[in-house]
Amino acid sequence: MDRRSFLKISGLIGGTLGAADLLTIGDALANPAADRNASLPVLDRVKAEPGEDVLIRMQRELVRAMNKPLEKRRWGMVIDTRKCVGCHSCNVGCIMENKLPPGVVYRPVIDTEVGSYPNVGRRFLPRPCMQCDNPPCVPVCPVKATWKRLDGVVVIDYNVCIGCRYCITACPYQARTFDFGENWDNNAAHGNDGGLALQTCRKYEQEPSFEYGAIWHRGEGVIPKSPVGNARKCTFCVHRLEHRQLPMCVTTCLGRATLFGDLNDPTTLVSQQTVQNNAVSLKPELGTEPKTRYLL
Repeated sequence: MDRRSFLKISGLIGGTLGAADLLTIGDALANPAADRNASLPVLDRVKAEPGEDVLIRMQRELVRAMNKPLEKRRWGMVIDTRKCVGCHSCNVGCIMENKLPPGVVYRPVIDTEVGSYPNVGRRFLPRPCMQCDNPPCVPVCPVKATWKRLDGVVVIDYNVCIGCRYCITACPYQARTFDFGENWDNNAAHGNDGGLALQTCRKYEQEPSFEYGAIWHRGEGVIPKSPVGNARKCTFCVHRLEHRQLPMCVTTCLGRATLFGDLNDPTTLVSQQTVQNNAVSLKPELGTEPKTRYLL
């Protein structure tokens, strides 16, 4: 692979989306498979090679999956806890991609202690939404604001959600949080020393979020077009998937510990890892059938 191809792919994989490329919320929810980029020509010029970066392989598999109808795809994620170093890059990338405010977390990294003294170690457990096949958060919603798409991703319509938080209580993985309308600059330093930080923070909070392929502003009480007052959750970055980009947490993972792809395709990397003997699900006894699995 030459340098030019590598740089193009790097920009493709890690880039953020511009507002001009986005759909309205109605279009995004009604037709999530709207075809805007049928292929990525740069990948056609980069031949698959043994030992290539898994990001490039997953990017190629993503493009292939997006050429299938929505109902033929089933997104899944595998997190290798042996490779996770607890750097929190996935969490930081997720916050920046979705412009998350204080108290709203889509992908926390849980730090656990394993073993017994003196043989003690640490294990890091990133915890995105499990995207359950039997999501307990869906049937409890009184206004049908949350549902499972045909590709298996559980979504929320911010314009319908009334903020009752039943879904937050129902989720056994604590994968949903509530947007109380707080801002990072609420407790920021003031005065000469804190002026620069406060100014930078306010600029960040004025930037819109592009979740679900729409444009969301965080104005207090701005209904519609605001996520304030709603339950919020990880969506596997469906707004990025529609533009043939991997989820932000996947591209920012330093150790390549997070794998993503179409579980309906047995040749994908994520499908091959899901069936490994050391692949486990969280709380399998609940029968939620999560599509996020872990390698121990």
